[in-house]
Amino acid sequence: MNTKCLPAISVSGLTAPNRARVRKHLSADALLGRVRKCFEKVRDHRIGKSEISLTDALMSGFAVFSLKDPSLLAFDKRRKEEPHNLKTIYHILRVPCDTQMRTILDGVHPELLRRCFKAVFFQLQRGKALEQMQYIDGYYLMLLDGTQYFSSEKLHSPFCMEKTNPQTGITTYYLQAMGTVLAHPDRKEVIPLMPEVISKQDGQSKNDCEINASKRLIAKFRKDHPHLKVIICQDAISPNGPYIQYLKEHTCRFILSVKESDHAHLFKHLDLAIERAQANELAFPDPRDPEKIHGFRWVNGLPINASHKDIQVNLLEYWELRGQKKLYFSWVTDFLITPENVYQLMRGGRARWKVENETFNTLKNQGYNFEHNFGLGANYLSIVFVTLMMLAFLVDQTQQLCCTLFQSAWKKVGTKKSL
Repeated sequence: MNTKCLPAISVSGLTAPNRARVRKHLSADALLGRVRKCFEKVRDHRIGKSEISLTDALMSGFAVFSLKDPSLLAFDKRRKEEPHNLKTIYHILRVPCDTQMRTILDGVHPELLRRCFKAVFFQLQRGKALEQMQYIDGYYLMLLDGTQYFSSEKLHSPFCMEKTNPQTGITTYYLQAMGTVLAHPDRKEVIPLMPEVISKQDGQSKNDCEINASKRLIAKFRKDHPHLKVIICQDAISPNGPYIQYLKEHTCRFILSVKESDHAHLFKHLDLAIERAQANELAFPDPRDPEKIHGFRWVNGLPINASHKDIQVNLLEYWELRGQKKLYFSWVTDFLITPENVYQLMRGGRARWKVENETFNTLKNQGYNFEHNFGLGANYLSIVFVTLMMLAFLVDQTQQLCCTLFQSAWKKVGTKKSL
């Protein structure tokens, strides 16, 4: 690789944007009130008069994750010992016990909770707090990834996917979630959007997959936010001709991980470009760490594969060098790669890990108990719990991004679980 001096290049994002000033509509009270109003609009699936309202049941489920209780039994203990806090903070008039909560929430279609995410998102837009997350040319990095959250050899519901071990004949039932967040390379906060559960779809016997779930998620996202400028960042399962065409049809830009082992045709064209001296190369030391070297090689306008030669992508290879240590990544993008934006595109591609580190790992290890089975149910229960968990995470991340009171309290107690 040729080492060249860095030209006049805009290395955007090295300094974190200033925090938004405090706004009342982004405080905990305002956000919880907004969530409750959305719950009040969810049609009750039960027939006849009920002792506990659907709104109270949904707000109680939300409070489980907002308060970081490790189980419904722990929340039930809180219900008995601290009913005044649940009423004062969450405005829950009657708190259901754990069995009542599961029974009520099992019949709630998770799509009815979508308006809650839109309502909090609108508050972020209204307060211009979301602008802190903009990255390239007013675009937001929208990171997608799937993860498993339920697995059992005994329990299952109509939505569970199945896999059978050919040696033992044992069938495992499982569910996964396609998570998506808006993120910025220089911010710890992420803005989660409504997740899409990877499960058997109504009326289908085949297992679902990440690509199909991604398409459903993007279609619903575009319906909710038709004009939001986003760059889809996803792992190496995504860069194929039909999926890239799907992203274009939904006005989404992209930076997608790509592997040579999966795209021999694409990398063959890269090798030809290198032989013909048509590949671009650039290397320079890190602005904040001179011992680290960034190396880039790219070619614009290559066919994604032999079956879809009409779908052109721009291929970027990247090396991070520090002494004898070397890291390698590669992506395809629809952004024309230039010396001026290659660093930004690389950082955008590498930011995809935030959906794993700042999202799934946070949900698993910082009190949300993402992998705990709060209840599978006969219908939608587990999906509703995952949705409520992500909604609580959205409210927390909004406060972390915008509320100085939240930031001060968090700093004082040290952990979100204690907070």
